[in-house]
Amino acid sequence: MPAFLSMKRSDFSYQLPSDRIAQYPLPNRDASRLMVLQRGAHKREHYQFYELPGLLRPEDVLVFNDTRVIPARLWGRKDTGGKVEILVERVTGTHECLAHIRASKSPTTGATLNVRSGPGAQSGDYQLQVLGREGELFCVSSAQDVPLADILSAHGHMPLPPYVERSDEALDRERYQTVYARCEGAVAAPTAGLHFSDKLLAKIDERGIRRVAVTLHVGAGTFQPVREEHIEQHVMHKEYAEINETVCEAVRDARERGGRVIAVGTTAVRSLETASLASGGIQPYCGDTDIFIYPGHRFRSVDAIITNFHLPESTLLMLVSAFAGRAPILAAYEEAIASGYRFFSYGDAMLLTVGPPPWEAQ
Repeated sequence: MPAFLSMKRSDFSYQLPSDRIAQYPLPNRDASRLMVLQRGAHKREHYQFYELPGLLRPEDVLVFNDTRVIPARLWGRKDTGGKVEILVERVTGTHECLAHIRASKSPTTGATLNVRSGPGAQSGDYQLQVLGREGELFCVSSAQDVPLADILSAHGHMPLPPYVERSDEALDRERYQTVYARCEGAVAAPTAGLHFSDKLLAKIDERGIRRVAVTLHVGAGTFQPVREEHIEQHVMHKEYAEINETVCEAVRDARERGGRVIAVGTTAVRSLETASLASGGIQPYCGDTDIFIYPGHRFRSVDAIITNFHLPESTLLMLVSAFAGRAPILAAYEEAIASGYRFFSYGDAMLLTVGPPPWEAQ
């Protein structure tokens, strides 16, 4: 049996002090710290994120995820009076969605949910109806002739991750969103992109570095824990992805010119690798992806990754370990903790590269 097939969930565990979990973003997006790690090596360098353009080369291409987070969290009450919390997982139509529903007793098919402006509000303007279930998710529709987008706009809250131990605030409408977000549909942010400011993007453009975008609507499943002890037995959640010919052409062109394909975030990685699974190289793709990348994966289209620091035993930690090596990643995490780096969605970042490291190549 190959070594990677015997890897266990516990192989990706580490101890993180709670005060290292960022609860708020920094005042300036690009002021976060940036650790640079060469794939397979233990040498690390430390920068500020605004120094990123100096670590890039004109031949490189940056691949972003342009999904836009919707205000997907709603509160309400059933007709019986019981409280419910609704988290939209995927919008499936003008009036319909699939959602997680938390309640003391799960609502039945046909139940009406009275949506309110917050967990303590006593009145609401809209109603949702439960149409049925698809596995753990509920099929929900607007009970009135009101687009779901209008209901979310009026009463929805930004779906902050569970480790952000506070209610969403006005600032999160902007900061839990990339500056280049375009296609609505995500219920979690592609957080590596949160570090990019308009000013930083302009500097990247000035250097002649190409930027392209995939779309992957990040679902709440990104926070789903790996429950199986043997990681290859984990069943990955599905997310909708689009990779067009412009992206494919940019990847091919970068490779031909000797540049690097730099994925901004694990969602961009999963998108590019999904589009590259066929033997003929990267091709346009549109549909669901449930690709699970863990040690043993052969990367076909990604040469470097910009990413945040991820939860212990998570699929995202397994993905970056597949790219840079489990031991180097865990050693880098230990150094980051000791050096005061901020972790998770509103935290600091890493640049994982193939050799030679950018500070030696210049």
